[in-house]
Amino acid sequence: MKSSTCFTTRTVLLLLAGFSLPAFALQPLITDDTATQGDGGNQIELSFNEDRATTADNTQRTQVFPVVYTRGLSETIDVYAAIGHVRVRSNTVGGDANGTANPVLGAKWRFYENEDSKTSFAFKPEVFLPVSRSLEDAGIGTAKTSGALTLILTQEFSFGAIHANAGVSRFCFSDTLTNPDQTVARLSLAPVWNVSEEWRLALDVGTRYARSSENRVRTDFVEVGTIYSPDKDIDIALGLIRTQNNEHPRTTSNAVTAGLTWRFR
Repeated sequence: MKSSTCFTTRTVLLLLAGFSLPAFALQPLITDDTATQGDGGNQIELSFNEDRATTADNTQRTQVFPVVYTRGLSETIDVYAAIGHVRVRSNTVGGDANGTANPVLGAKWRFYENEDSKTSFAFKPEVFLPVSRSLEDAGIGTAKTSGALTLILTQEFSFGAIHANAGVSRFCFSDTLTNPDQTVARLSLAPVWNVSEEWRLALDVGTRYARSSENRVRTDFVEVGTIYSPDKDIDIALGLIRTQNNEHPRTTSNAVTAGLTWRFR
């Protein structure tokens, strides 16, 4: 079985890079926006994410292939389901892993919108369904049901918009002696510029705090991204992410994420 320190580092890296299923947002960003699909609207998101994390004595490469389906129940409420495959390669003996991450069921409710000020707020609750005990031991997910809640702010401007998130997640493990349950809080901010009708540029910055009975880890991240929309129903996204935590030794991560979003009725 993995040590708790190793597992905590791996879990935080997956979450921070936006590569775990709970992190779905406005591709390619980690920070989400308040937009919904509208009554009867549908959306499919496909993406490929690769992260390379290094410490003083270890290099770990993680690839995640997520798929998300979203359905609009009303003009202000979405529900969605997500699943993804994770592959981890490490130069540590026994560090390789491969399998399906926690399936996710979630919703987004835009509960406030002011058309004059262009300000809106939304809640996003999520439930992470358990994976097998063997996948938990491998560091792919949690073998007990977990969850998250995120408060989202979107403020539109003449240049585009600024999105802000404040969220908290609770990850529950079957083997709490080796892997204590974790509470993870995240604060993030993402300005997005409308360069043209087809192109948007974005910057995403934030901090994530992971706390368990044995560890306190803060991880900072910054991402630069671009979104190309050849028409109103298709987005092609690319992002570059760098993260660093405050553990000793520190773990630094560089990641790339690419995705396709298709909206339809």
